[in-house]
Amino acid sequence: MRHRVKGRKLSRTASHRKATMRALTTALVKAPDHRITTTVAKAKELRRFIEPLITRAKVDNHQNRRMVFSALQEKHTVTRLFDEIGPKAADRDGGYTRVIKIGFRQGDGAEMAIIELVDYNDIRPEGGKTTKKKRTRRAGKSSAPKQAEAPAPVVEDTVAETEESVEETVPEVEAETESEVSAEAEESDEEEKSEN
Repeated sequence: MRHRVKGRKLSRTASHRKATMRALTTALVKAPDHRITTTVAKAKELRRFIEPLITRAKVDNHQNRRMVFSALQEKHTVTRLFDEIGPKAADRDGGYTRVIKIGFRQGDGAEMAIIELVDYNDIRPEGGKTTKKKRTRRAGKSSAPKQAEAPAPVVEDTVAETEESVEETVPEVEAETESEVSAEAEESDEEEKSEN
């Protein structure tokens, strides 16, 4: 039983886990949009690893820099944490990161996620889950009141316009048919004369 056992081993030894968390933290801090894609398990473990470091980075003093450096062993990452990320997260009490599930990896079917810093990413990524509109098979009544009076004048206008256009085309058609009839009568007269 795994009762009260915190954390994930990630199929790694302790030193390998530590190196993985350092590498993921460095990638997240140095990424231009402060967002990386990894597996859900690694993202959730990274959240447990990086959030205390960001909390320390909010107060820039020698002791906090030493503690963060001992966890990361990367001078440029520590500098960026204290100079850029710490001040931006100063008014936030925690929850500096967001994990968004994006589906499954093609090769092995591992569940993937995006982990990002909340203060730098207000817009959700395109691949994230979206809420779908709930569909039912029932034909429920709509909540909006029906407006039957507004469309009625539009229909009358279109009917009046079509009647006018029909009246205009009718004389033209009558004129064409009269000329055709007279032309046909002349042709039949000429044929009778030629036969005689």
